[in-house]
Amino acid sequence: MTYVPKGSAAEGPYALAIDPKRAGWSYSQLRVVELEPGGTHSFTTGESEWIVLPLTGGCTVQTADGIIELLGRDSVFSGVSDFAYVPRDARIQIASGAGGRFALAGAKCERRLPARYGSAPEVPVENRGSGGCAREVRGFAAADAFDCDRLIAVEVITPGGNWSSYPPHKHDEHRPGIEAELEEIYYFEIEAHGDREGFGYQRVSPSREGGTDVLAEVRTGDAVLVPDGWHGPSVAQPGHAMYYLNVMAGPGQEREWRICFHPDHTEGYR
Repeated sequence: MTYVPKGSAAEGPYALAIDPKRAGWSYSQLRVVELEPGGTHSFTTGESEWIVLPLTGGCTVQTADGIIELLGRDSVFSGVSDFAYVPRDARIQIASGAGGRFALAGAKCERRLPARYGSAPEVPVENRGSGGCAREVRGFAAADAFDCDRLIAVEVITPGGNWSSYPPHKHDEHRPGIEAELEEIYYFEIEAHGDREGFGYQRVSPSREGGTDVLAEVRTGDAVLVPDGWHGPSVAQPGHAMYYLNVMAGPGQEREWRICFHPDHTEGYR
């Protein structure tokens, strides 16, 4: 299962539930929970660390050490959100007075780090690429921005008609100082205009014989799994911005994002 259409990986309270067993790998996982006004959701973190990231709305996150209040946002297209990091081996409750949709980005890990609040103004925002490959990268849990044990997570906004995740790149081999082995999940939302829902495309091409090969039309709530291969471009429909949440983790001793660009593509659009 590489392309995950909306609803095909729903489970219990989750609109999307991708764990290592379902993905066929070892570390990266993602859940999306939707809460009605006044709703709550409790879960046990188990062997994984998690970040609670508001997609729409705000919430409180209760841990054994206290309550973290998240202001959240109106939508993923309205700006950066604050977030909460919660450790492995913990019991967590999320509550939302007004309701909302919340991503739980996780990774199996070894160290138990403290629960922490991530402030929206402290999230690094980078305008990457140029022209038709310009996009905005929000590195809220990038390897050099926020301390986790294994989890790496960022958001990307691609303007309508633009390409991102370009040039195609990969991180499926451990090559010290050059490339890190990371399992990756792309979760998509596409900007809608009234009744007109948008779409986009995601390409993953093989980096080895028999490797991952998919070209998927993606819409809000879809996901694409990248166990290996060259991923990109991510293409947004003209007039409809594309959002995706990248969740990554891998077996390396160092938590680092090191990638290799496809040699057959121009590298001037990074």
